Amino acid sequence: MAQGGRGTLLGGVPGVDPGTVVAIAGGVVGTNAAKMACGLGAKVYILDMNLNRLRYLSDIMPANCVPLASSPATIRRLVKEADVFVGAVLVDVAIDQGGCFETSKATTHCDPTFTIDGVVHYCVANMPGAVPKTSTWALTNATLPYAVQIASQGWKQAAANDPAILSGLNVVDGKVVYKGVCDAFGLPHTPVAELF
Repeated sequence: MAQGGRGTLLGGVPGVDPGTVVAIAGGVVGTNAAKMACGLGAKVYILDMNLNRLRYLSDIMPANCVPLASSPATIRRLVKEADVFVGAVLVDVAIDQGGCFETSKATTHCDPTFTIDGVVHYCVANMPGAVPKTSTWALTNATLPYAVQIASQGWKQAAANDPAILSGLNVVDGKVVYKGVCDAFGLPHTPVAELF
């Protein structure tokens, strides 16, 4: 509470309810946030729109985690009881595209939180920067195989051979081929298939 929080121990204690944590989206960020909260003993909800993902999460998560189908009604209900709400809609652990809450705004590690309407927000634009050694190794492990393919085959052949590399293209010959970038910046979209 000294830092503006609700004064709730997420794991609770005997005779006292644990805190409630909600993660919106069950991808890498949401699942790992939920795992950490479950490990603390919190009551955890993971919301996702993909039924297959919810089935998978139901199989792998501990009993104190409840995967739920995401809907406006479910979010409205849970936001009232949550002690912690994790916005994990995008894959990256950042809010560089605005975050998923209306009141989100980027903060820094030096000044990480702000309060609006009694809600403490933590919106550090580069959260992995708090653990640079771990995050660098994790990023390198994930990207090095693609870098090797591109270096050995050239970007065009690597993209033709690997759908993951193809789907990661943003700009080809000066044309924006990634729809999310077009939508974010109001640019015309060129399907990548038209350029190959």
